[in-house]
Amino acid sequence: MAFDTEFLSTEIQVPTLNNLDDAFLLEGSEIIDYTHFSIALSNKTKFAIWVAWNIDGRNLKRIPRKGVGFFEDARIPSESQAGNQLYKSNPLDRGHLARRVDLNWGDYDEAKKANSDSFVFTNIAPQMDSFNQSGKGGVWGKLENSLYDQIDMDRSRVSIIGGCIFHEDDRLYRGYKIPTEFYKTVLYEENGALKTKSFILTQDLTRLSFLDLEAFKTYEVAPAEIETKCNFTFDEAIHQVNEFDLNSIIPTERKPLIHTEDIKW
Repeated sequence: MAFDTEFLSTEIQVPTLNNLDDAFLLEGSEIIDYTHFSIALSNKTKFAIWVAWNIDGRNLKRIPRKGVGFFEDARIPSESQAGNQLYKSNPLDRGHLARRVDLNWGDYDEAKKANSDSFVFTNIAPQMDSFNQSGKGGVWGKLENSLYDQIDMDRSRVSIIGGCIFHEDDRLYRGYKIPTEFYKTVLYEENGALKTKSFILTQDLTRLSFLDLEAFKTYEVAPAEIETKCNFTFDEAIHQVNEFDLNSIIPTERKPLIHTEDIKW
């Protein structure tokens, strides 16, 4: 099963693209399905516009990463996806958008298939090898774990929508734009109520040398900011429950999240 829109008590649809021409269409649809996740693939960047995935925290399985290789989706022409040619002989990591461990749930065979599917290049984006080190992208890499640590969620279920954010001045490398921002919108339920948080990870471009992405910073944002940057529209249910939209104005100089404890789930 791919991304389940009814995984939580509140139905959550995937984002609606404002311009369908932006997406690669597989059998007439912009939605490409895998085990426990679905994506929309950009015609321009060859990376995911969005990835939507479900996490069943009660049924996670320990599936080894060893022996599983990255692969192109055979349903999609090679020229329409960023494959291994981007990552050879450089410090770029093949970074999962939907985390491998998030997807590994269900019975063992299902979890094993999800583990394998997570390595498809359409779920991968170029990240520096320091991306998830503490003190750099550490908060970003711990978002899901922080949620489980701090909140007693209904049925321990989470849905997440995430992906890359591109800009006109992003660097080209081997013919591909290298994303300098990523986003995640996290959805969960507590005491029967839907809740959501949205985040953007970025870096200080003034401190970058070529392909040396440092100074990673994670910010909480309004879903509307992600919509504007990604040219899509979230399900209205996300806006209705998002407290950041209701109670905050994006400041000129906002402070990054330094520790996961800074997140008020």
